[in-house]
Amino acid sequence: MSPSPARRPLPAFLSLPRVRALALVVATAAATSAVVLLPATAQSPSPAPQLVGLPDFTNLVDQVGPGVVNVEARMGGGANEQAQAQVPGEDDMPDFFRRFFGQDLPPGMQPGEPRARGGGIAMGTGFVISGDGYVLTNRHVVDGADQVKVRLSDRREFIAKVVGSDEQSDVALLKIAATGLPTLRLGDSNLLRPGQWVVAIGSPFGLDHSVTAGIVSAVGRSNPYANQRYVPFIQTDVAINRGNSGGPLLNTRGEVVGINSQIFSNSGGYMGVSFAIPIDVAMSAVKQLKATGRVARGQIGVNVQQVGADDARGLGLPDARGALIVNVAPGSAAEKAGLEPGDVIRSFNGTTINDSSELPPLVGALAPGSRAQLTVLREGKPREVDLTLTQLSDGVANVAPAQGGQSQRGASSNPLGLVAQPLDADDRRQMGLKPDQGVAIARVDGLAARTAGLQPGDVVLSIGRTQVGSPAALDRELAHVKAGQTVMLLVRRGDATQFVAVTPRANDARG
Repeated sequence: MSPSPARRPLPAFLSLPRVRALALVVATAAATSAVVLLPATAQSPSPAPQLVGLPDFTNLVDQVGPGVVNVEARMGGGANEQAQAQVPGEDDMPDFFRRFFGQDLPPGMQPGEPRARGGGIAMGTGFVISGDGYVLTNRHVVDGADQVKVRLSDRREFIAKVVGSDEQSDVALLKIAATGLPTLRLGDSNLLRPGQWVVAIGSPFGLDHSVTAGIVSAVGRSNPYANQRYVPFIQTDVAINRGNSGGPLLNTRGEVVGINSQIFSNSGGYMGVSFAIPIDVAMSAVKQLKATGRVARGQIGVNVQQVGADDARGLGLPDARGALIVNVAPGSAAEKAGLEPGDVIRSFNGTTINDSSELPPLVGALAPGSRAQLTVLREGKPREVDLTLTQLSDGVANVAPAQGGQSQRGASSNPLGLVAQPLDADDRRQMGLKPDQGVAIARVDGLAARTAGLQPGDVVLSIGRTQVGSPAALDRELAHVKAGQTVMLLVRRGDATQFVAVTPRANDARG
């Protein structure tokens, strides 16, 4: 018996590279249809269902395709140089955030006319939502454009008017001078469930009406990398690339359930994770854009953070669900309703809040002046709070970091090993604090405090619910903290405020 031939080593290009952390990329897409499964019978050798057919999207694409359009946004030079500077080339963009406009394509792949000197052409996708010429796309496709052109599937081209756009939802509404256009039917994105088929049609790299398909991976995803906290994204595994932005995500009935908007990638291309804006969020914005050209949202007037296991222990909560309030804006609906830092919002208008990221989309979906009811835990006890939403303001003042004096060199006199120094009137004025609010950390001696992330320059606003305004007050509030007991510190660092849970050990003040 002859020996088996030696197994040849895999070529180098087939070996697995070391995976880097994924970065956010803006683009678009998704997919849809049904798989036929044959259930196991008594005669089946295996109880597992057997796949007997693959989804066929032919009819869906034939019906929907005419309503999908190509969007070309021309960026000029001169007066538009600032806008152009906000859309850097791919090599200049941060690894964690890239917007895919169809720019900087390889030779022979650049759609449309060559880029004008000092400007360029952004390529994306859109779809017709009404026969009289309204087209929906992403804001980032047309933002800063001197001219927007829409090309229909029958090759007709129109100069489009940007009726309005909304940065938070990344939606733009266009209008072209045409009637009798083929339109796409809108579905209900609230009915989407992980595992359902979805389809995307778009223009990746200028290749019009390219079709890709996949499944819904998750719904209600928050986006920590972009300023879109009011969008509960649909995550899919539909292949999306630059130029897909603004195209429709369709269910198996050919209804639009989302607008393809972003991908995660560490290579600049599709890597299996795509995001779409739910169509109900987009159409809520469209309604206001048609009426006023802008979108107004309601707000409570609080900043919140996620509740961690240590936070739950320190706050006496039964579990780590909810949105922990870290700041209440003066004069806001929250302040008028009596909400305080340290309160935990557990439900909003009857919807349970498990994660802090779930709260903003629920609030932002309501118009200013809307009534809302919150269930809040304070010191472990539930209470119902009614309030009226005010209008979300885009202008948020930057808060300067604390400017501390010389570090105190004395030993710490509290169980956390924090050496503090007072803030002067200018410090408090720059940070927007009350005259007797806040104390700066000069040195961190305690190991638990360092492990929790506290560092010199941080400003402690309160211990639990008790405000502190001097080193003596800080030491007094911490004096009775015992080893193994979790204490909550409300801390300001730069323009961010959050609760920090610290659990000291025996002799921890000495590190």
